[in-house]
Amino acid sequence: MIRTLDDLAVDGAAVGVRVDVNSPLAASGSAGERDLADDSRLRAHVDTLSELLERGGRVAVLAHQGRPGGAEFAPLSPHADRLDDLLDHPVEYVDATFSATARECVAELESGEAVVLENTRFYAEEYMEFAPERAADTYLVAGLAPALDAYVNDAFAAAHRSQPSLVGFPVRVPAYAGRVMERELDVLGGIDDTPTPRVYVLGGAKVGDSVDVAATVLERGLADAVLATGLVGNVFLLAAGSDLGPASTEFVYEEGHFDEVDRAGDLLDEYGEIHTPVDVAVERDGERREIAVEDLPPEAGEPVKDVGSATVAAYEAVLDGAETVVVNGPAGVVEEPPFAAGTEGIYRAAAGVSHGIVGGGDTAAAIRRLGIEGFEHVSTGGGAALSMLTGASLPAVEALRERAD
Repeated sequence: MIRTLDDLAVDGAAVGVRVDVNSPLAASGSAGERDLADDSRLRAHVDTLSELLERGGRVAVLAHQGRPGGAEFAPLSPHADRLDDLLDHPVEYVDATFSATARECVAELESGEAVVLENTRFYAEEYMEFAPERAADTYLVAGLAPALDAYVNDAFAAAHRSQPSLVGFPVRVPAYAGRVMERELDVLGGIDDTPTPRVYVLGGAKVGDSVDVAATVLERGLADAVLATGLVGNVFLLAAGSDLGPASTEFVYEEGHFDEVDRAGDLLDEYGEIHTPVDVAVERDGERREIAVEDLPPEAGEPVKDVGSATVAAYEAVLDGAETVVVNGPAGVVEEPPFAAGTEGIYRAAAGVSHGIVGGGDTAAAIRRLGIEGFEHVSTGGGAALSMLTGASLPAVEALRERAD
């Protein structure tokens, strides 16, 4: 059992709320001045933050942005500004996380006020993973916990990690799941209870995770069909003996997917429920060209950038008979309009299924880019969603569960 906001006495309490608002930043501007290019992750947490503030909470927001050394490793001041716009309560920003300055800012909050603390990953320990007890002794957690009466984890998208801000606070202060976390666990944890036939559409670049999902859902009898697309589809085609040409084949192996090709082959031998592309699309002379799988490899050795229209039609036919669909990963290079056609066709068919679940990350971004609506649940987490679908435990969730009593 995990405690939720329904179990938290909020009025007047200082509540630390871990969210995942890691967002793309505008291309221009210095590291400390770049605006948000997309605020969808911030909007996802509005319900949790609004509820806590409306119930009289004094809210300290914890989050990360980017990775150390990366182009989007930046302060959280633009996130604070955007939350101030999105919420009906004042939101300030302080460039401190666990210092005396941070604790003083939290102590000075009035009921119904919030402060966004600085990027947790500005501190080296936050980019490391620890057991909860060790995480509780890090400078970040030990420094900030005395200023908090409660801790709320709403960062489902990061729940597959065991970094201090995700697993350390429940050791020191009463801990609860926010509304995003609660919804994600309810939906993704209840896949077994969704109506059948149940179809999984697995694509994108996270090949190992997708093969794990395919193996798990097939072994557990959760999938009536698995539709392989994107790089995942290429791996299954290679496993089936198709010649994708040097560009695509070398890319698969350069990315280190040797074992995945072997595992995909084993799954194809064992399960007849796996569908692989029947045609693919390449770029030739600046145009999209479609090639039937039996006519591979491409004459000029071009890389495969999408599934073809015959594959879309075949997958649409499978989805037409489904009652539940779980979608994770695009079918092609969606950033290039000529090669977004496969993703759009499959996603639109999936959106028409009565019970549709989207596995977050690149999938959710592609759905927004293509303007597709109709899914019942769009997850905020890519890696976390995949972990749940394979039955793996999520460290941040376990930290909440273990201390619920």
